[in-house]
Amino acid sequence: MKKSDDDTGNNYRVPALDRGLSIIEMFSAAERTLSMADIAGRLGLTQSAIYRIVQTLAERGYLRKVAKTTYELGPRVVSGGFTWLASRDVTEIAMPWLNALRDRTSLSCHLAIREHTDAVYIYRAFAQQRLTVNIPIGSRLPCHCSALGRILLADLSDDELHALYRNIRLDDYPPPAPKTFPELQILLKDDRDNGWAVSRSDYSTAIAAPIRDHRGQIVAAANLSGPDAIMQAPGALAHARALLLACAGEISAELGFRRADR
Repeated sequence: MKKSDDDTGNNYRVPALDRGLSIIEMFSAAERTLSMADIAGRLGLTQSAIYRIVQTLAERGYLRKVAKTTYELGPRVVSGGFTWLASRDVTEIAMPWLNALRDRTSLSCHLAIREHTDAVYIYRAFAQQRLTVNIPIGSRLPCHCSALGRILLADLSDDELHALYRNIRLDDYPPPAPKTFPELQILLKDDRDNGWAVSRSDYSTAIAAPIRDHRGQIVAAANLSGPDAIMQAPGALAHARALLLACAGEISAELGFRRADR
């Protein structure tokens, strides 16, 4: 007996709903606005075929018109749909990933957020070995003095950075911390270009990577750190960096971040 359409899994899908969800998923930190032509082209449909879906999404607040035929995500998504993401503590999300990274590398991992010009350490995955880097939870270190802290500054514009450091002296800190504001700007530009930061001090090396939320903003930073005897072995730094970036990417994905190349 021929199986009816209602008995097949694919026919339980609602095409209009499926297209509506696909439209919402097209937006990302790299593509904040899309035209009707962009949306239709990606769905392989005509603009008239998606017009009613787009209008419905806009009326319900899931899209917001910013030009005649151009849209961005609306307040229903940004303020409501991602409420559960905002309510999840970044430490809770990052903890299993950092623990796994620590176990894989035998290096200490730390997680920090920024408060003004300080990096505040909110989690550590401590490596059980004789030579290790261990910064206690709750420690506050100046952002400009470490790779972890510099990553937390990397999202700031020049104006925001100027305002933040207007009354802060940088020449009171020991090397390799930058001594002047222009030196800090140069370091941060390199960090932004690389997508990661590295710092060396007290016979140890640390690599840091950003953790981003659904808006694409840096909300925390994670690092891998260890003694130079381990980190400076041939190929060790590059290997650790690749693992850290992958880890930070997974944490960011759980926070709703979508990379532009996905």
